[in-house]
Amino acid sequence: MNPELLSRFQFGLTASFHYIYPPISIGLGLMLVVLGVIYVRTGNPQWRQLSFFWVRIYGLVFALGIATGVVMEFEFGMNWANYSRFVGNIFGSLLAAEGIFAFFLEGGFLGLMLFGGNRLGPRLWLLATFLVAFGAHFSALWIVMANAWQQTPTGYTLAQTPSGTIAFMTSFWEAMATPAFLTRIGHVYVSAWMVGASLVLSVSAWYLLKRRYIELATAAIKVALPVFFVLSVLQLIVFGSESAVAVLANQPAKLAAMEGVWPVSQSCAPMFIVGWVDVANQTTTGLSIPCMLSLLAAGSLDAPITGLNAFAPDLWAPIQLVFQAYHVMINLGMLFILIGLLGVFFWIWGGRLFRTRWMLWLLVLSIVLTEAATITGWWTAEFGRQPWIVYNLLKTVDGVSPLLTVEQVVFSVGTFIVMYIILFILFLFLLNEKIQHGPDPLEEETPITSLPDNFREIFRHRAARA
Repeated sequence: MNPELLSRFQFGLTASFHYIYPPISIGLGLMLVVLGVIYVRTGNPQWRQLSFFWVRIYGLVFALGIATGVVMEFEFGMNWANYSRFVGNIFGSLLAAEGIFAFFLEGGFLGLMLFGGNRLGPRLWLLATFLVAFGAHFSALWIVMANAWQQTPTGYTLAQTPSGTIAFMTSFWEAMATPAFLTRIGHVYVSAWMVGASLVLSVSAWYLLKRRYIELATAAIKVALPVFFVLSVLQLIVFGSESAVAVLANQPAKLAAMEGVWPVSQSCAPMFIVGWVDVANQTTTGLSIPCMLSLLAAGSLDAPITGLNAFAPDLWAPIQLVFQAYHVMINLGMLFILIGLLGVFFWIWGGRLFRTRWMLWLLVLSIVLTEAATITGWWTAEFGRQPWIVYNLLKTVDGVSPLLTVEQVVFSVGTFIVMYIILFILFLFLLNEKIQHGPDPLEEETPITSLPDNFREIFRHRAARA
């Protein structure tokens, strides 16, 4: 054990735990806007009731996302000082933009969304909800942009300083439009929207199984299920294939690890459905579709795919981990299409969806599956670029803080494990409590311009004296 390995484990732990919450915030924010728009257009109070219920859950998720996200910014300085010094002029600018332009927008209107529903009126409350959701999306845009720069760095120059080599930004727009960003941002948004839709499906299906809030749960499923199905198709067919093309063009070693391709150049490369990589013998076995990887990544069945043997072994990612994480994500993506298709079929077939218990249980589990897909997708992207922390510029081993000791990292890792177990149990407890409580009956809306009777008397008395 050494500080670098322990720091990798610590950051992987904290980032993976944090990544549970932002996709829910982004996706649930979209669903709240959809519910709000439907209410404004129809005037049906059930949509207002559903909106207020999901807002309470959004507030809980937002709080956990902030608490777990701040930790990683401190880790950059404490565990990864050399990395922070190297990329600070670029990475820091993008993170600062996220805080200034996005987080304050999201946080500024959050209070109005959480507590202003009966005061603002439907349209103003919808505006506040939209701005919170827009802020969450805008925040994700900057975070993905900063991460994408590490995958495919552009718009920079290297300079020697007394403290070592540092990357300086030469073009903000080139750094923003790095190739990995242009393909990843859509992939990230769609996966987050699927998480939000699946959470609504999961809770609503559970209510139907328990015979509670049947009318509200049925209405929510009728909105969330089409969203989930359409997004699952788009994710696999459109954004998934675009990502494969981008990885082949910019990070061929990562693609080789994702699919276990070994020859220096392999035409008609297969895409594995499930499999196992034997690194010692440099073979990959399992169930595969012939030539599909060449078709998806290069647009032709005979297109050559660069394999791992084209790169030095010390530049290989942890192949088994990347391969398995990638295929969990891909297989779950295909499962989501099947779930959506079955759900729509049973819905159209005389409304059987709302009475078929095994299908409802599948919808209950959908939130766990979508979260697993997003986390394994993130693992694929991050573990796949190893051993580089900034692709082809800085290796991970060179980014660790030089004065860090094993004892310090062991203590912090142990602290995080205990703290995150407590936080997750608390999150599940509070989430379950809100779900068990269910949607509250609507209260009479109070216009924001109204005043209590005693204030009216004071103003009337002063006006009479004047």
